[in-house]
Amino acid sequence: MRHYDCVVIGTGPAGQKAALQVSKLGKRVAIVERSNVVGGAQINTGTIPSKAMREAVLHLTGANQRGLFGQSYRVKRNITLSDLIIVAQQVMRHEWDSIRDTFDRHGIDLIWGQACFEGPNLLQIQRPQDSELITADKFIITTGTKPARPANVPFNDTNCLCSDAFLKLTELPKSVIVVGGGVIGTEYACIMATLGIRVILVEGRNQVLGFLDGEITEAFQYQMRQGGITLRLGEKVERITELPPEKRIGVNIEAVLESGKILQAEMLLYCVGRQGTTKTLGLDNVGLEIDDRERLKVNEQYQTAVPHVYAAGDVIGFPALASTAMEQGRMAACHAFGVPVTSMSHLFPYGIYALPEISMVGKTEQQLTEEGIPYEAGVARFADVARGQLLGDSTGMLKLLIHQESKQILGVHIMGTSATELIHLGQAVMSFGGTAEYFIQNVFNYPTLTEAYKMAAVNGMNKLQHT
Repeated sequence: MRHYDCVVIGTGPAGQKAALQVSKLGKRVAIVERSNVVGGAQINTGTIPSKAMREAVLHLTGANQRGLFGQSYRVKRNITLSDLIIVAQQVMRHEWDSIRDTFDRHGIDLIWGQACFEGPNLLQIQRPQDSELITADKFIITTGTKPARPANVPFNDTNCLCSDAFLKLTELPKSVIVVGGGVIGTEYACIMATLGIRVILVEGRNQVLGFLDGEITEAFQYQMRQGGITLRLGEKVERITELPPEKRIGVNIEAVLESGKILQAEMLLYCVGRQGTTKTLGLDNVGLEIDDRERLKVNEQYQTAVPHVYAAGDVIGFPALASTAMEQGRMAACHAFGVPVTSMSHLFPYGIYALPEISMVGKTEQQLTEEGIPYEAGVARFADVARGQLLGDSTGMLKLLIHQESKQILGVHIMGTSATELIHLGQAVMSFGGTAEYFIQNVFNYPTLTEAYKMAAVNGMNKLQHT
């Protein structure tokens, strides 16, 4: 029976970084994966394939060049799903190889099979043809989540599907209903609309991406509508029905809203909520309980109620980002073996790879107002930045929220080209308590989108000085 200092369960972003950190501490570590490929949802069903598909769509449709070459500009006329999947598969294969290589170089044992606790320190690994028992002093659970599939939704992976099944389609639909205006729903809605697919997005709240700054959300919703997406906001789906063959004239699925509206399309994509994947882990045998969404509760050190068992990533809930999962995995591994580590900064950025791209860090205007913090907003439009003109981005914007007294940056909100890259400068300045003067007093390459920081800072300071 093999014994390890630590066993990590799940090879997603949290698991990868946890195992790597344990190995760097000179400990014997194994990582268990129940699927037939490494990487979890990050590589196989979520982050990488959807973003690869987005980049392929942007290139093949020419959507990101139309500001320069006109609205009729297009690289390829007839885009097929295989055009998009090929790009995603190339990136996925590269990531699989990279992860396997990292495990090999750092002496991390990769064990294939379903992990199940048989006791506090005993793990059974079940495979189709055999099983084995391994023991460890510490465990880190990083099994992630999967799309929620409520029983009242007639999933069939053909015309009524979740985001995982969407990547397995054989051809693109002509029309689609997207249920859910969160990150996944809005990203796929934008991708499909850019391809010329008729998209209806239904969201129970009065706005999509409710955690964003209100001004950014309003601007984004305008761009979604301009892109041909029909938004049904403040609407909830009462029932979803697959239409009988005799009624399928260009449509296959029907969604009836609580308001009585009837929506029909060729396909329905359900993107409301995600569910943990911990039921098969035998957590009762180690004394752990899960919530109604199969998530684990942890403390600030990512310890569960059982001190030698840790958890990180989506399986512990908010913020459920690949980026934060990596840091959580690393921190859990450090604490498990007594290595001092500070708590992860609250200044983690959000990135939404919709069309246009969105990113934010820090507080929103709504939050600052509710907390009674005096602020001013400085705004820069990409249309006023030379690089924005060169890129043909006339709709992008960058907003800084500036404390009225200290001039510290309280929040950065960006919509437009490279938003998820640009955000990190604002994040760095905020982490060091920087003020708007930093952007005004420093020199940035010309022409770059980064100049928008200087322009927004000047705009905000002018308002504070009434000039």
